[in-house]
Amino acid sequence: MNELTLPLFTQLMSKKNIAPVESFPDNPCLMFSDLPKIEDRAKIRFILGYDVRFEKSNEDHVARLIKFWRAKLAPELEGTADGIEQLDDEYLQDLASDAPIIRMVNHLMERSLDLSASDIHFEPEEKYLKVRCRVDGVMVNLENLPASVIAAVSSRVKLMARLDIGEKRLPQDGRIQYQMGERSLDMRVSTLPGIHGESIVLRILDRSDIQVDLEQLGMPPDVLKSYNRVIQQPHGIVLVTGPTGSGKTTSLYATLEKINTGQQKTITIEDPVEYQLEGITQIHVNAKIGLSFSAGLRSIVRQDPDIIMVGEIRDRETAEISIESALTGHLVFSTLHTNDSAGAITRLQDMGIDSYLISSSIIGVMAQRLVRKICVHCADFEMLTDEEANLLEIDPIQFPQIRRGTGCERCGSTGYRGRVGLYELLIMSDGIRQVIGAGGDASAIRNQGIKEGLRTLRKDAMEKLFQGITTPEEIVRVTKAN
Repeated sequence: MNELTLPLFTQLMSKKNIAPVESFPDNPCLMFSDLPKIEDRAKIRFILGYDVRFEKSNEDHVARLIKFWRAKLAPELEGTADGIEQLDDEYLQDLASDAPIIRMVNHLMERSLDLSASDIHFEPEEKYLKVRCRVDGVMVNLENLPASVIAAVSSRVKLMARLDIGEKRLPQDGRIQYQMGERSLDMRVSTLPGIHGESIVLRILDRSDIQVDLEQLGMPPDVLKSYNRVIQQPHGIVLVTGPTGSGKTTSLYATLEKINTGQQKTITIEDPVEYQLEGITQIHVNAKIGLSFSAGLRSIVRQDPDIIMVGEIRDRETAEISIESALTGHLVFSTLHTNDSAGAITRLQDMGIDSYLISSSIIGVMAQRLVRKICVHCADFEMLTDEEANLLEIDPIQFPQIRRGTGCERCGSTGYRGRVGLYELLIMSDGIRQVIGAGGDASAIRNQGIKEGLRTLRKDAMEKLFQGITTPEEIVRVTKAN
């Protein structure tokens, strides 16, 4: 008996009242007295092989088969009674290398990729392994697998990522190189121990998906024009802000592609390097050997760069070196986790950076979010409800109709397909410098920016609503009222 099928057989016999014939697997037939659901039969075939047959029999015959198999498997069942904690490395290696598990994991990955997912989540529960993926920023359920495959699936993913299969007590990080047809994919792997097994998340990095122009990101024409002027400056700091998953890295890569003419030297330090850019020197942060953002940045400035990209400003030291680099003639790009563009200024102040250094070094701050786009294949017009109008603070009489996806095969019945960026660009002006110098908070900086023509994230979102690109639900989900 294959060790992989042992947990499945015990579950089938105890919960589903299904038993293999005595000559299994030479005769791949399962006997039942009550026909299992079609989804259960599909899962069983997926794990055991698609040649498995199901045949009806009487309850006595199925009971005799269950008694036969329990007696035959008793020694093996005794060895696995304590669950996955008792599995040794050799056993886990065998599980991870078993053909049904390989097919299962590959199938789940390819289903996620077909949905253009950004992440795959393997989440162990008490009675099943929940598999979900993040599509356009929203979690989508893929499959609920039997709890008996938790150890096998986690071992398979860890083997692909070259992680320690036997280590189940500590978090681990790794990487998978995955080829799907002509697409070359990188997957960042993160494991986290839980009470029912290891939670595993795969971040999908599609190299073919990063070749994007600034013009394709969804910036309004006036914002794009202003941003292009900012990034053509010879020196200064440009910050991109927003929460995790808001597209900051994509914007920075698109920016570097735009200004990378081959006449300048560009160096980046990232955690991790998500995509490789031609003609650019990229450094991967490695805390284990002391290569932090600040340490790497100190070395970068001795490499005679023209343009520097710092993956994230996390501490005062990194902020100080970035500002020093900008003031000595370098163009520096980096990210911060703030809610809006004005918040980046106060975040740096909270780190202990003097206001006059912020005013003299920063040339622009762009805050951004991602909203889902309405599926063009099933879009239809609907009336705007009073509740939606109140949330958006607009007059339903002046704007009675909105577009919304009704759901179709191409969008997975969600009504959405793809995402587009929302942008808020704060350009450092004399007026904003005066507010910063006077000790103004983020609200005062923001109000000064609005006086000077700042288009807020909510205003950009409303423009995209009026254009039929997104929906009220998406706007409320990712932006706050101004």
